[in-house]
Amino acid sequence: MPDHNPTNSPIIAAFRDRTPLSEKLFAEAREVFPSGITHDARHLSPYGIYVARADGSRKWDVDGNEYVDYFGGHGALILGHSHPRVLAAIQKALADGTHFGSSHERELRWGQLVQRLIPGAERVRFTSSGTEATHLALRLARAHTGRRKFLRFNTHFHGWHDHVVSGYSSHFDGSPTPGVLPEVAAMAVPMDPWDIDAVRDVLEANDDIAAAILEPTGATFGLVPLRPEFLATLRELTAEHGVVLIFDEVVTGFRVAPGGAQAHFGVTPDLTALAKIVSGGLPGGALVGRKDILDLLDFEISTARGREKVPHQGTYNANPVTAAAGIAALEIIAEGDACARANAFAETLRRRLNEVLEAEGVPWAAYGTFSAFHLFTNPRGREIDPFAFDPFDQPYEDLRANRPGVVSKLRLAMLLGGVDITGWPGGTTTAVHGDDDLETTVAAFREALVMLKREGEL
Repeated sequence: MPDHNPTNSPIIAAFRDRTPLSEKLFAEAREVFPSGITHDARHLSPYGIYVARADGSRKWDVDGNEYVDYFGGHGALILGHSHPRVLAAIQKALADGTHFGSSHERELRWGQLVQRLIPGAERVRFTSSGTEATHLALRLARAHTGRRKFLRFNTHFHGWHDHVVSGYSSHFDGSPTPGVLPEVAAMAVPMDPWDIDAVRDVLEANDDIAAAILEPTGATFGLVPLRPEFLATLRELTAEHGVVLIFDEVVTGFRVAPGGAQAHFGVTPDLTALAKIVSGGLPGGALVGRKDILDLLDFEISTARGREKVPHQGTYNANPVTAAAGIAALEIIAEGDACARANAFAETLRRRLNEVLEAEGVPWAAYGTFSAFHLFTNPRGREIDPFAFDPFDQPYEDLRANRPGVVSKLRLAMLLGGVDITGWPGGTTTAVHGDDDLETTVAAFREALVMLKREGEL
């Protein structure tokens, strides 16, 4: 097809040559979807790939190109794509019907598995997404405490509902993003993600704080990490002040460890938001936590206490097909070493990527914990030794910052080498990534750096 968007970048030109059908589909999508995409994280210039199928650690685009995948269903697929046991459970459930509008045994077994694995799950309420789970968590925290405000930590992501959308990638002063009422945004108290003393001061000075919500490994699965002692101190402070502590384990749940970050760190929150892995890669989520808080959803208990029940509906809550996928995935995780394998692969990958950076003389660093890897692209041009890099030595704002255009070209160059990484840049690993994936990734990364140097980006 003719090139309607000429470029002087060999990387972009090579990507277009390699993905003509993806480009054609993207052109059609621009007439259907804003920016031609259905999720902000899928935005890539000049366009992203269109995937036709996926299996294990790999996926194939509509042009027939094969990729090692580190998107992993936005982190949902710790078992890899199309796990046969999960697929078999889905297919069996499909044959029974896709939606009953009634309770069913699978939802019960699913909930019992969640309780078995997550330390703080005294009660479970299924939702359709992680955004819904954090929204419900804040509603229950307010109802439980009778207070209005909550603490949120800048750069931490909790979905796209009005209460939490400010302070993730912008509006760190707590001001509202477009379309959000100032009165709603004002209920969130933004905090520096590393300043526990400021948290202490706010809790001592303000008696209207209902909750504190955070990602327990730090923003974007440790892109802006947290020290473990931060969690322990936050738990002590929130308990002291009667503040509901909410862990957003949408990513970390069943990934850091079978019992999530709370099991690994030995810090139990009052409420936990779950999604992604809990649903076996299908749409779904859950809010779990203390019985006395989730009792606010209970008809009989609310009546006995003479208080109004907190309402919560959801057409697709505990959908039977999703429940089947969730049961299969959680049973595999509980029975085996999927989390440990994914974590070990990521540790090796981070080391090998740093070896490439050192050999190529590029002052970047690969870092992270558990089954994540992040690439620090050094936006201020500091002296960086990749093997001595400590993210806590950098301003947390810099950990999220990148020079315009560099990450897009890096991702395109990695795609040319048969590897799909996220826009952090970085990704999540799975239990099925293996030696071939590792060598492909390292080779693609080395060549990507060479291409970026040729274009004057490094």
